[in-house]
Amino acid sequence: MNKVRNFTPLILVFSVILIGVIALLFFLPGYDGEVQMDVTIFPLLNAIFNLFTFSFLIISLVFIKKKNIPMHRNFILLAFVTTALFLVSYVIYHFLTEPTKFGGSEAMKYTYFFVLITHVTLAIVNVPLALISVTRGFNMQIAKHRRIARWTMPVWLYVSGTGVIVYLLISPYY
Repeated sequence: MNKVRNFTPLILVFSVILIGVIALLFFLPGYDGEVQMDVTIFPLLNAIFNLFTFSFLIISLVFIKKKNIPMHRNFILLAFVTTALFLVSYVIYHFLTEPTKFGGSEAMKYTYFFVLITHVTLAIVNVPLALISVTRGFNMQIAKHRRIARWTMPVWLYVSGTGVIVYLLISPYY
């Protein structure tokens, strides 16, 4: 008999630490050292990673609707890889630079901040949701996986899709 491991405590600890590190970036003083590389590529790279994540999630959704579990799993793993690459790129960029101020009109500023705030809020929620969904899938806890994946998929799609939109809205001001 296969013993199912409970990864939930580890996932919650990891989620709190990750979210804490990212939040800390906004309260740390700016990096004073000389940056030896051009960091202006990172926001575009982040948007590309988000676009790939969004695409991989859509493809994984198509495969699960066709009951092709191996392909669904492969594309979910690809979405995890691009999300992880995004997180590394995001942390590096925000460690090395000051936050970019939005310079658009008042109406666009409200639109931008609405998208940004919902994006960030749901990104925080998405970290444990995605990790729990994946571990339940790999543990073959199908009923539990389906219950949480029904919430995880739309949240993760929203987060990755709005990540691209946030980039498009702020990119003129980098």
